[in-house]
Amino acid sequence: MKLKTLGLFLLAAAVGLAAPAADKPRVFVLTDIENEPDDAMSLVRFLTYANHFEIEGLIATTSIHQRSKVAPQTIRKIVEAYGKVRDNLEKHEPGFPTGADLLKLVSQGLPVYGMTGVGEGKDSPGSEMLIRAIERDDPRPLWVPVWGGPNVLGQALWKIRSTRPADALAKAVAKVRVYAISDQDDSGPWLRKEFPGLFYIASPGFSAGGAYHHATWSGISGDYFHARCPGADFTLVTNEWLDRNIRKKGPLGAEYPRWDYLMEGDTPSFLGLITNGLNAPEHPDWGGWGGRYERYTPRPQKWHLYPETRPLWTDADDEVMGADGRWHDTNHATIWRWREAYQNDFAARMDWTVKAYKDANHPPVPKLAHAAELTVKRGARVDLSAEGTTDPDGDILSYSWFYYLEAGTFPTSASRSGQPLEIRGFDQPKAWFTVPTSRVMEPGTGTMHIVLAVTDQGTPRLTRYQRVIVTVVP
Repeated sequence: MKLKTLGLFLLAAAVGLAAPAADKPRVFVLTDIENEPDDAMSLVRFLTYANHFEIEGLIATTSIHQRSKVAPQTIRKIVEAYGKVRDNLEKHEPGFPTGADLLKLVSQGLPVYGMTGVGEGKDSPGSEMLIRAIERDDPRPLWVPVWGGPNVLGQALWKIRSTRPADALAKAVAKVRVYAISDQDDSGPWLRKEFPGLFYIASPGFSAGGAYHHATWSGISGDYFHARCPGADFTLVTNEWLDRNIRKKGPLGAEYPRWDYLMEGDTPSFLGLITNGLNAPEHPDWGGWGGRYERYTPRPQKWHLYPETRPLWTDADDEVMGADGRWHDTNHATIWRWREAYQNDFAARMDWTVKAYKDANHPPVPKLAHAAELTVKRGARVDLSAEGTTDPDGDILSYSWFYYLEAGTFPTSASRSGQPLEIRGFDQPKAWFTVPTSRVMEPGTGTMHIVLAVTDQGTPRLTRYQRVIVTVVP
């Protein structure tokens, strides 16, 4: 995505609404729902953001944890609950599809494991629906969040390769964007090997080898079980918090089960597609609610089924100040650093399912008083302004400007204080900083990502963002 196009996307996002229909991410979900409670939990959250996506498929699949059955009926049950609250959601933010329309998109893969569902005679209603979505005449990419095994995608691409000319396959592969929650069958490594041009986000590997402990996605809530990562506020992901803020709220909340291992392990696969002013889906290395990933070929690990053969978007570290007052430098932190914001946002949207507009909170509308892309020289002063920012509920707003060091390419490091950049007036609508000249490696050029987080004083407190990309030139 070019920067100018990205700027238009973020402008739509910053107003606190879903993007225009033509700019919404196209999304086709593969889920091994009923494997454990987290898929159902993630589906509930996903549907509260249904107006932020153009949903094109909700497909029940298998996985290494659920090898011989699929459960489309559970998807339908949750979608039917969504249908009961859809009209109330629409009062708060426009663009929600009807429950009846979403039910038409529910389908299933074969009830078989992994690569036994890929090849001649292995078509399923789900793989055929996916082929139609991939080949639809639409310039937008098709995002495929994979919550279980991806063999439905494997069969779709296998069939396109087997029955279409080479240019049609190349076009299909170029259109697909995968975000897989680790590897939950053997078709994931196969896809990455057989289709080297496929855009693929993953922390590769299998649970049996310990992959989930190392996976970026487990930063969503796996502090004590999978990720075992200190730093985040665990009270925001407990069953008690979810009882108060999610489960007690109407028909959709009633479909949100209690977690066994961790909350919503699949949710990061779509969090980065939400239009919040921070997320930039085509740039996983820029970071967002779904985490931050860099493109390289991972070295072999004991939890990999096979050695990786080519670069993919995979684990990257952020250095983040934790709730414990200490700095943490991990891939899990690329997700948990946003935990308060994404949990509050979910709680507010669940309010929208049952409350009138006047009784609920709505996100602020950050506005930059200057361009979102600036070009400066090293040592220059950069002035920042969010004058004109508003809130639909008239709430008092707080501001936080911060330098997202890892998202850019400017070759500098953090100071002894741990702060990579001093921003004067960081908590005010207007702020400024000087482009560093010390602790900078040659050639001393690159991009700096300055993020503005605007948070209202409503209940719960909601945050929206603007990203300023500063290009430092000689």
